[in-house]
Amino acid sequence: MNKIISKEHFSENVIKLEIEAPLIAKSRRAGHFVIVRVDEKGERIPLTIAGSDLEKGTITLIIQQIGASTRKLCALNAGDSVADVVGPLGKATHIENFGTVVCACGGVGTAPMLPIVEALKKAGNKVIVVLAARTKDLIILESQMRALADEVVIMTDDGSYGTKGLVTNGVENIINREKVNLCITIGPAIMMKFVSLLTKKYEVPTVASLNTIMVDGTGMCGACRVSVGDETKFVCVDGPEFDAHQVNFDEMMTRLGAYRDLEQVALAAYMNSVK
Repeated sequence: MNKIISKEHFSENVIKLEIEAPLIAKSRRAGHFVIVRVDEKGERIPLTIAGSDLEKGTITLIIQQIGASTRKLCALNAGDSVADVVGPLGKATHIENFGTVVCACGGVGTAPMLPIVEALKKAGNKVIVVLAARTKDLIILESQMRALADEVVIMTDDGSYGTKGLVTNGVENIINREKVNLCITIGPAIMMKFVSLLTKKYEVPTVASLNTIMVDGTGMCGACRVSVGDETKFVCVDGPEFDAHQVNFDEMMTRLGAYRDLEQVALAAYMNSVK
């Protein structure tokens, strides 16, 4: 059992949980993720580690409640416990002094980007973060990003905050004004696809952190497989980060929708149970 130390609401559907996991806090690096089960019969949920506190022995997870399992997790409060937290999993982000790095993130993709930005700055990079969301209320971790990055660009679909436009508009403006050595993108698959198409046009090397369906997180089940170039890769053990220009995003998005009907049934059952 892993105890929840604190809980914070970023918005109606985005929750920050600080969970007791001292061994994970000690060994995690930027890019690592964990798999969480709310209870003994619960679904296994992959979540990227947004931060850790070695003194308290805790890790920080930022969750968007969408389906039944994430809603169950977000319904817990400080003092409650989850059945188990397994990790750190996956390969850590490759960090070196690349030069100028653009970090393009959308929605809750900002959370896993935070430790990457911190690591990139420590390695001596100039880091420009593009934070994108549909509207102002969905922008998260802005102050934390501003404390770490050299520059933060805000893009909102409706223009309610920052500049009106998509994440790709923000990235393209930066590429047109200065030399960009690397782009890292994290967010919805469709967003990462179009960031990748844009940076490929400008020949900017790009890394995408993929958020596929996972079950065991150890490469055994194959649920997270994705085509990267001419190879089949498992996101949980080969990733979660890959050369974005080689990822078959259309195939990935099709696979993400494979259980959508069952997810809706599970969500409806859960919502009825809590009425």
